Amino acid sequence: MGTRMKAAFACHVLANLILMGFGFVYLLRSEFMPYHAVAVGMPWDELGTGVRVLILGLMRALGGACLAIAVLEFAVLAVPFRQGAVWARWAIPAGGLVITAAALYAMAYVAANTPATPPWIGPAAGGVLLLIGLVLSLGRRDGLNENTG
Repeated sequence: MGTRMKAAFACHVLANLILMGFGFVYLLRSEFMPYHAVAVGMPWDELGTGVRVLILGLMRALGGACLAIAVLEFAVLAVPFRQGAVWARWAIPAGGLVITAAALYAMAYVAANTPATPPWIGPAAGGVLLLIGLVLSLGRRDGLNENTG
């Protein structure tokens, strides 16, 4: 791998580490996030059981989706991307950007309709890293074998 592809690889790895961190937090929490309390206007303990179950279920679904995408992207990074497969250059950012855009959309919706301030920096940073990685990987060919993609 040439310098640009190594830099692209590093950007994708960092973005996926952010995605994994976000996934683990949402998957393993036993109650909602502090900004959720601001959004709903009450602490966790005051919510009805059904609402708590629903919120935790949605958080765990998002956390699981984040982890699934990160695991798949790490697998693509580990072999096809490193071997120079052209399709992998597009596949890595595709999954990450879809879930990043969805998370940022949801966070913007919460921020626009409640007094809460969702933690948008992590998903935004991950999205920027994925875009930088894509641009770097689509630059010069760096001597990669184009027959592998």
